[in-house]
Amino acid sequence: MAKAMKYRWTGCLVGTLTMLASCWLSAGEGGDPDGAERPPNIVYILADDLGYGDLGCYGQQKFETPHIDRLAKSGMKFTQHYSGSTVCAPSRCALMTGLHTGHAQVRGNREVKPEGQAPMADGTVIIPTLLKQAGYVSGMFGKWGLGAPGSTSDPANFFDEVYGYNCQREAHDFYPRHLWHNRQKIPLDGETYSHDLIMDQALKFIRTNKDRPFFCYMPITIPHAAMQAPPALHEKYRQRFPQFENKVGKYAGKEVPNPVAAFPAMVEHLDQGVGQVLALLKELGIAENTLVIFTSDNGPHREGGHDPNFWDSNGPLRGIKRDLYEGGIRAPMIACWPREIKAGSTSDHISAFWDMLPTFCQMAGVEAPQGLDGISMMPTFRGEQQPAHDYLYWEFGPRGGWQAIRQGNFKAVRGNLRKNPDAPIELYDLSRDLGEKSNVAADYPGKVAEMEILFDQAREVSPSFQLFSNEPGEK
Repeated sequence: MAKAMKYRWTGCLVGTLTMLASCWLSAGEGGDPDGAERPPNIVYILADDLGYGDLGCYGQQKFETPHIDRLAKSGMKFTQHYSGSTVCAPSRCALMTGLHTGHAQVRGNREVKPEGQAPMADGTVIIPTLLKQAGYVSGMFGKWGLGAPGSTSDPANFFDEVYGYNCQREAHDFYPRHLWHNRQKIPLDGETYSHDLIMDQALKFIRTNKDRPFFCYMPITIPHAAMQAPPALHEKYRQRFPQFENKVGKYAGKEVPNPVAAFPAMVEHLDQGVGQVLALLKELGIAENTLVIFTSDNGPHREGGHDPNFWDSNGPLRGIKRDLYEGGIRAPMIACWPREIKAGSTSDHISAFWDMLPTFCQMAGVEAPQGLDGISMMPTFRGEQQPAHDYLYWEFGPRGGWQAIRQGNFKAVRGNLRKNPDAPIELYDLSRDLGEKSNVAADYPGKVAEMEILFDQAREVSPSFQLFSNEPGEK
């Protein structure tokens, strides 16, 4: 236990890891002249605040997402995949470290002034650190949120190429005065749409590194507020939904007319970018041996004038961003890897962001660190028998302190823990009640008792992020 605790709080140090020297899993195009096999490329596209119901392939009917839907038809759609948290920074920490929010270093959006968020500890090992052992070149294009510029977890400490926002707060404006390129602050005119710059750099990275294995991490900022869309697309949807013309969205000092119509305009622009990535992979002849994953960091927001109810953004689920009900944490996920994943398939495997690190390690032939919460999803990708989680766990300190557990078909939630550490547990049977409308705790006292034990066992106290009022750290 002490060994696992050390890993979780200091990060999994590079010196403790070993690489499986010759374990390439798939032959890729453009292999070495001597015939050595090449591990697959990985493109991970992370939308920002996109809901479970915001894609055509997940039931959206008021606007279209043809390129993302095509990705689903070419690969596997997951119906029970979960984000790392219900807000940005902890969700990304769970993704990068393979640890859920009961063990992860970052459990909330803790700010640093003048720019950035609280860093992870010096020596923390994340996905690109491990993939580098297998010869991968790595790039991050979008929003970081896990360490201020110059901090112990500046993204340039991990990735070979970085372009975008370091700070989540700065990313509230799609027309910024600067972005970051590696360790250099790039001044901008405040009139250029940031997503276009970010996409250009991501495509350039893929083209430049087509002849070697690469990890392209794309934590893009669409459709987070402010609800700023490219003018032509915004106008298209303003004409389609004129009933919202009297509404003005306000967020982070920015005003947007008809922000409701801005939302599908933003998502269409996002969808076009996904189409660009897919077209480039095909043009370069590397699509067959490239895993492309598309997902979202948490549930839909209700900020800047966005109306998730009108768009049915959480689909059949209860709750939105900042909730630990399904609508706040269940995420769309599509995985396409033509060489391994059956086209047009669907999986109900219960999985989460912290599964990505061990999955990518297995793909690359690198031994994953000990003490992870994640389980490799490679068997699911290949249609084989998949080891299952005993349970998934989340905690969220803000809004009074909340916990949630998914175990099989049962979901347990409890809140307001700072005021009442013995708050009653709500229990839902998701196989019969996906919308979490009927609390069945009274019908299953044994399961409630089991969940109460798991709530205590699933977490370690954080020195920085408070869940209960008697703990250290910030609320």
